[in-house]
Amino acid sequence: MSIHDRAAERAAATRAFSAFYRDTIKPLIAYVVVSGAPAAIAAEIAQDCMIELFKRWERVSHPRAYVYKAAARMWGRRAAKVRMEAPLDALPEPTSLVPKPDALAEFETRHEMLQVLKALPPRQRQVLLLTLQEFTPAEIAEQLELEAGTVRAHLMRARRAAAARFEEGEEEQ
Repeated sequence: MSIHDRAAERAAATRAFSAFYRDTIKPLIAYVVVSGAPAAIAAEIAQDCMIELFKRWERVSHPRAYVYKAAARMWGRRAAKVRMEAPLDALPEPTSLVPKPDALAEFETRHEMLQVLKALPPRQRQVLLLTLQEFTPAEIAEQLELEAGTVRAHLMRARRAAAARFEEGEEEQ
């Protein structure tokens, strides 16, 4: 293989990684945040995972699964060391500075969803988050080194608990 062929292959691999990065970084950060990490730490973890993936890009057959699994492991190792911030007691009042009229309602919905997810046991939360990222139960089972039936059971319990929590919130209103 000539030097020009190798350079062309490297350029193609870099373009492929760049496209993957653009498509994956934001959902990966969101996954780590909802797993319990503060936003700054989630962004750092996601970036570290992407750097490691880039180093191995040509050898990794399932890059999406690779970064999600790596992010979950990194957060798991760091979680005990991080001092968690308390959630907001009350949401801020709407002001004229809000760029979209529905922005506050959207924020409230996301805040409620985060509270529901954080209330789930860690494994249920992890399985539900991976499902929301469009991983199949079989893919999740492979990532978490569990049986597919165990993943489906965790997912069923997570969905039931989340639905019950939402129903409680609606009854209070």
